[in-house]
Amino acid sequence: MLTQIEQQLCDTAMSVRLNAYAPYSNFKVGAAILDNFDNIHLGTNVENASYPQGTCAEAGAISMMIASGGTKIKIIAVSGAGEHLCTPCGGCRQRIREFADLKTNILICTDLEFRKRFTLEALMPESFGPNNLA
Repeated sequence: MLTQIEQQLCDTAMSVRLNAYAPYSNFKVGAAILDNFDNIHLGTNVENASYPQGTCAEAGAISMMIASGGTKIKIIAVSGAGEHLCTPCGGCRQRIREFADLKTNILICTDLEFRKRFTLEALMPESFGPNNLA
């Protein structure tokens, strides 16, 4: 069961996914982040002709969060089409790790519905993060 804000994040990730620019892979991804100020930040994947030198949806949403003054990810929702779960890639898991704690919820949605909840720790056990450098 999702909370109201979690459902809003999933709905927003599914909706913004349609704006992705993916002419090479034809695989559109959307992301929505709730930050430490309860603001929502969106991102989509953006490809270019020198594929795979594109930007992931999660990276775009994190960039928007930072540009808007947010400093911490409270919850993130990711949406991708298909029967398989569209979890963040390895690089994005590390990006999320930079701005989230290990108990942060990552909500995985298809293009139509919420499918599964993970904690960052479940997706990235024994991760290397900012606290390793403290």
